[in-house]
Amino acid sequence: MGIIAWIVLGAVAGFIANLIMGGGEGLIMTVVLGIVGAVVGGFVAGTVLHVADVTGLNLTSLLVAVFGAVIVIFVARRVLPRGASRAAR
Repeated sequence: MGIIAWIVLGAVAGFIANLIMGGGEGLIMTVVLGIVGAVVGGFVAGTVLHVADVTGLNLTSLLVAVFGAVIVIFVARRVLPRGASRAAR
């Protein structure tokens, strides 16, 4: 998957994950957490669960990326100091 596709998928996944988790992160942090979430979700789904993988811009990849982004947002909110994971509102 190309870098533009990762950014688009990450942005969409991050936005959806922020809606699910009760957003608070800024636009840039949403995209970054979404991209990291796509990687984490792809790893968990493909390597650990042997279910799906992030292979392109399709519904399965989006669901995997959102799942990963929710995990990443949850961990970031627990690990980072208060406000560090919540860029300028």
